[in-house]
Amino acid sequence: MNISDIAVPEYVEVDVDERLAKVRSIFERENPKGIVVVEDGEYAGVVGEKQLMRSRMEDDTKVSAVMKPAPSVDRHEDVRETARLLVEGDVKIAPVYEGEKLFGIVTVDQILEAVLDSLDAITVGQIATEDVIGIGETESVGRAINRLRENGVSRLPVLGDDGDLVGVVTTNDIVEFVVRDQERQGSGDRAGDIDRMLDIPVYDIMSSPVVTARNAETAQAVVERMFDNDVSGLVVTPEGVDTVAGMVTKTDVLRALTFTEQDSMDVQITNVDLLEGTSREHIVESIEQVADKYADMHVIHAHVRLHAHKEKLRGTPLIQCQIRLRTNEGQVGGSGEGYGAEHAFHVALDKLERNVLEIKGVNADEEYRGQLLRKLGDL
Repeated sequence: MNISDIAVPEYVEVDVDERLAKVRSIFERENPKGIVVVEDGEYAGVVGEKQLMRSRMEDDTKVSAVMKPAPSVDRHEDVRETARLLVEGDVKIAPVYEGEKLFGIVTVDQILEAVLDSLDAITVGQIATEDVIGIGETESVGRAINRLRENGVSRLPVLGDDGDLVGVVTTNDIVEFVVRDQERQGSGDRAGDIDRMLDIPVYDIMSSPVVTARNAETAQAVVERMFDNDVSGLVVTPEGVDTVAGMVTKTDVLRALTFTEQDSMDVQITNVDLLEGTSREHIVESIEQVADKYADMHVIHAHVRLHAHKEKLRGTPLIQCQIRLRTNEGQVGGSGEGYGAEHAFHVALDKLERNVLEIKGVNADEEYRGQLLRKLGDL
């Protein structure tokens, strides 16, 4: 299946200097799948509806302020490569071109809908993220915002005092809460109101009950559940238990479409535009060297995620790097921060290596214990 079977013409093209007020009215009036932004007739970026609605910028702000660069896709590109481009660009929408002519747009939802029937061969356990960032129900909205920003995620499981899952808070929940409160308060000095809102406990704005998934379920089942509940991710919980075992998102499913059975390691880099000072080849080679230290480990897929913080050192941004390997021994990962992608990657790689060697040590101990028990049995 190539992308021309999925792309739709439901988009609106606007200039980079267009005011946000007009763009917001376009979404309300025409309900497009997305906005394609051009500069001097050349493609510049995209704007999705959720991306626009999250923005608290004034109506006179130019659309370029919320525009996000996204890779353009050829209409004859296949679904797997398009999925890779969307994941690595960390975008939900991309323009589709036929030569130099804009053919349409493609979104994550459209791709998942098109391949839904083939997702029954993938289980949640194969694609879910196990290392999940959560927040306590009595912690403040301000703390939740910081945790979302610092970790580059869009949702946090909310935990009660006993560690059980009691809700989920997302960036959308926070934005909707702020908008509702400010509309209710009316105009005036908002400084005190914002401080008050940041101090409100997460419990007051979280979504509950939580829509969950199980590791044994198929990707097809959980994507259908996401569509039915209009959410982009589900918390993974063990059967009959309210603890958090992981998180599965539409992006995780999309990423699974890019998995290959080639001999070479399948590596995917999210926010690949931050990859300065190093190369994809160096990243692949470095991860392979770490994996080779444990000969029985077969890496099915490697995901490297880069996230830039606002902090800089002599112009170089502070980068957070997360490495996650899906292997025949389960998931293993490492994360770290550094100024520039190369520094951040090697900090995360060192942590990954320690974790890989820890798995090796645990398995070696279990093997030795088994040998000892067999010898005792012989005696």
